[in-house]
Amino acid sequence: MPFLLPVAVTQENASHLEIEGLRNVVALGLVDCSQLHDFDSTVLTVLLAWQKKLQAVGQQMSVLNAPEKLKVLAGVYGVAELLGLS
Repeated sequence: MPFLLPVAVTQENASHLEIEGLRNVVALGLVDCSQLHDFDSTVLTVLLAWQKKLQAVGQQMSVLNAPEKLKVLAGVYGVAELLGLS
């Protein structure tokens, strides 16, 4: 079952979300962005932290239903390929 990102990921909830995701690292193999609407570059920090944790245990993360804005943002920051968003 994928880990479902909330509607908003900003500086206000990023730390909590990152910790919640790390507690559910098995579910992080799939991250569903279908509800994600309000976000800034902080979401990339969260996704990269999860990706790093999974790589450390030999797993990979797939991001599903990424909004176009997220793909563009990841491209601007040069992390689109790392997150499988290219």
